[in-house]
Amino acid sequence: MAVNRLDQPREIRRTIRPHYDPEAFGRLSEQIARFLGTARFLVYMTGFIAVWVLWNALAPGNLAFDPYPFIFLTLILSLQASYAAPLILLAQNRQADRDRVQGEQDRLAGERNQAEVEYLTREIAGLRLALGELATRDYIRGELEHLREDILQSPARPDGAGGAQRE
Repeated sequence: MAVNRLDQPREIRRTIRPHYDPEAFGRLSEQIARFLGTARFLVYMTGFIAVWVLWNALAPGNLAFDPYPFIFLTLILSLQASYAAPLILLAQNRQADRDRVQGEQDRLAGERNQAEVEYLTREIAGLRLALGELATRDYIRGELEHLREDILQSPARPDGAGGAQRE
């Protein structure tokens, strides 16, 4: 048997294999599993078994096709259970895969949100620092008012500057 080499083309084998779409089969199995988990299914199954047992217990002679130990009914229920269990497991596995992908997406979204919150927090802190160093209009107006009061209250200097204005 030759090793698969990437520098040589693959040998095309013409084999007849059944092809199925795994996603379509998975969706079908989920629909079946959902139906198996409903009260409707339980009512249908109970009705089917009751009709089966009553028919085979009360039917005259040759109309009863499955006499008392109901071997054929047991076979049908066993087949149903043998197919139901893997279908339910397949549906659970698909749901677990979806949950895992959703959890990963939620985690990534949470990380992005956390990064955005941290960025915005840093921006707000920077703006607060910048505003703390910024001289506001009220601050400047107050300082000018204090300077004016200081100038008006200071004694006249000998060079003639300051104090009250001369007339």
